[in-house]
Amino acid sequence: MVAKRIIPCLDVKGGKTVKGIHFENLREVGDPVELGQYYAAQGADELVYLDISATLEGRDTFTRLVERIADGINIPFTVGGGIKSLEDASRMLEAGADKITLNTAAVENPGLIDSLAGKYGRQFVVVAVDARRDDNGIWHVTTHAGSHTTDRELFAWAEEAEDRGAGEIMFTSMNHDGTKSGYPCDTFARLSEELSIPVIASGGAGSIEDIAAVLTEGCADAALAASIFHFGEIGIPELKRELVDRGVRVRVV
Repeated sequence: MVAKRIIPCLDVKGGKTVKGIHFENLREVGDPVELGQYYAAQGADELVYLDISATLEGRDTFTRLVERIADGINIPFTVGGGIKSLEDASRMLEAGADKITLNTAAVENPGLIDSLAGKYGRQFVVVAVDARRDDNGIWHVTTHAGSHTTDRELFAWAEEAEDRGAGEIMFTSMNHDGTKSGYPCDTFARLSEELSIPVIASGGAGSIEDIAAVLTEGCADAALAASIFHFGEIGIPELKRELVDRGVRVRVV
């Protein structure tokens, strides 16, 4: 059995790690490289860095930051945020990132998944899917940080992304994101059943119980979280000890 992964997520703006709600009321929470090193030492399995700067200057700053991260940490890391082309992704991978993640750009240009998987291999491509469940139980894929609802449906889009070459799916329920009320485990279980690639659970973590549930009942391959780690609500060593006690296989430092 493959070990489940714990993945802290770091939002980056202007070279600093920040955290807010829907990218508003942002607070600096630490240097991205130092925070990444800390999480690696604590036992994180991977890291995700998301560039939330929309400016060209922010993109250049982020590229230089990715080079610093690659030099400074010893665990795999994924980068994303505003990657819209093969050139954008190539710049990140050449700077030292292990994987890139696509969201809005993949929905608007699905062929980008094919191009990246064809050039670098599917193991480099993570497709992030943000979706919102309506009153009829239908999951509608959203873009632009959840502000735009598309006519795509979660499961069909995830399957298409896999067919096009995605190596992993990172799914965030917009209904649960930021609520710290847990994950929709039934939805993750269905995703994991219908896909043959790993599924990363994102958004909704508020407790160790929430993470344990999505990794067991939800059958997710990894759990990604931000606030609970950044603000010291849950420590990674404590989390992993509890997961082991619950029979979840994780890598323990």
